[in-house]
Amino acid sequence: MTETTPEIPYEQARDELIAVVQRLEAGGTSLDESLALWERGEQLAAICQTWLDGAKARLAAASRSGDQDVDSEEM
Repeated sequence: MTETTPEIPYEQARDELIAVVQRLEAGGTSLDESLALWERGEQLAAICQTWLDGAKARLAAASRSGDQDVDSEEM
């Protein structure tokens, strides 16, 4: 499975997700609106997770690269 960079930045997706959750928690929306908000929240959570997974992979790669540099210096 190939991960692509989401179209919106992590911070924007996170902030919008927070707003969606706040609206859902506040209530007062119709069932249709609540369902639309829930669906958008799921999309935003997936976008955030994609960003976080990418960052984790980059950190792991940098860590592996750093370990290889240390190993080569010890020789």
